Amino acid sequence: MTTDSELWAAGSGAAFAVLFDRHAKAVYNHCFRLTASWAAAEDHTQSTFLLAWRKRDQVVLQRDSVLPWLLAVATNVVRADRRSLARRLRLAARVPADDPVPDHADDVAGRIDDQRRMAEVATAVAKLPRAQREAVALCLWSGVSYADAAAVLGIAEGSVRARVSKARARLGRLLAAPAVSVLATEETA
Repeated sequence: MTTDSELWAAGSGAAFAVLFDRHAKAVYNHCFRLTASWAAAEDHTQSTFLLAWRKRDQVVLQRDSVLPWLLAVATNVVRADRRSLARRLRLAARVPADDPVPDHADDVAGRIDDQRRMAEVATAVAKLPRAQREAVALCLWSGVSYADAAAVLGIAEGSVRARVSKARARLGRLLAAPAVSVLATEETA
């Protein structure tokens, strides 16, 4: 059996392939123990043997086995990868983060529901007599006080209150209970 030193000294592709077959599993397991990742171990094993191939003319083995040197190279490959990753993470940390984009789906769904419900309310309000519709539009929807609405409509404040009261009662019958809350905005007296 040819020794590692003899295969290394041969420097041929075939000799290096034999070294790879002999030691790839040990280098792979070593890389896995250093990284705890099978994928990273595979990448580092490839890098180790690529570096060994490139350095084959520059390195003279001191012992018969090339494995200790390969394991040292693998350790350095893993360290270099960690340093590189740390540099990339530090660089990424310096980049200002974009403001998160809020999910507008709930807002859109709410607006669609509001629009549908408002259409139902508008249909119910359209069934009211004109005088009650005006009182609803001024006092309930726009928040105009009863006194100001009375002045605009040219009627007594008590009449405006009566129209709003009758409109609420009728709308309560026309609409389901949740729609009444749409109409019940804060009143100003």
